[in-house]
Amino acid sequence: MTGVLQQIADGLSTGAIYASLALALVLVNRATGVINFAQGTMGTFGAFLAWTLWSWGVPVWPAVIAAILLSVPFGAVVERYVVRRLYSQNALIIIIITVGMLVALTGIIGTIWGYHDREFPALFPSGVLRVAGVALSYSAIGNLLVLVVVVIVLQLVFMKTRFGLAMRSVADNRDSSALLGLPTGGLLMAGWGMAAALGTLAACLIAPEVFLGPSMMDTVLIYALAAAILGGLDSPLGAVVAALAIGVVENLAGAYVSFIGTDMKIAVPLALMAVVLLLKPEGLFGQREVVRV
Repeated sequence: MTGVLQQIADGLSTGAIYASLALALVLVNRATGVINFAQGTMGTFGAFLAWTLWSWGVPVWPAVIAAILLSVPFGAVVERYVVRRLYSQNALIIIIITVGMLVALTGIIGTIWGYHDREFPALFPSGVLRVAGVALSYSAIGNLLVLVVVVIVLQLVFMKTRFGLAMRSVADNRDSSALLGLPTGGLLMAGWGMAAALGTLAACLIAPEVFLGPSMMDTVLIYALAAAILGGLDSPLGAVVAALAIGVVENLAGAYVSFIGTDMKIAVPLALMAVVLLLKPEGLFGQREVVRV
């Protein structure tokens, strides 16, 4: 029983990282209707900024916070000068452009910082906390706490502030919001900026667990996209719940299902995503869109 609880605890830790990036994907989709396949690479760019500041002598947390803040205008510029002209285009064209952004940003990161992996400093103390025989690393606890804080802040912003209400209005109906006098262009830029900040946070959380490299978020993007689709592309809470569930299920499957093991764990979210899309295309927490003819 202890082994199962240990796998669940480890799964919640990795699921928290998936959830951070899944929230960014949902945020962009709700604001603009675009699924940004370059979201993880944008986060990697921010993580490299944090690593650069740290290598210059800035303490790790101030470096991460500075990189998150710098990611906001980066995301806003991408929306204003790259994405905005695509809103009227076919969805397939938008997907191709965001995939192109992923490839281009990976090349830019490699050109600036090189393609070799680097060690990213730990964000939390080393060591473990043992509870009922289950070892919880401080990094796992830290990841979960960061996720809880992010979810609470986003919930307060979207539900309790005028800015959040305006963002939700633009997400629901951009044209009507413009007629009401809302600065839709600025709000769209803000949505992409916030998503870029979340992507940077996710990259900085995962970098100490692996190695910092231009392509380090590519696999995480698959899990985050699966979580966003499973939970519903218009549901931040659904994305978080689905990401945590994916982390737990893939850990349990890798440990106790012999033909899956470590190498086949990535098939778990893909299989879950396929099943949900067949049975409930809008996602577990998503709302079915009704179109009047």
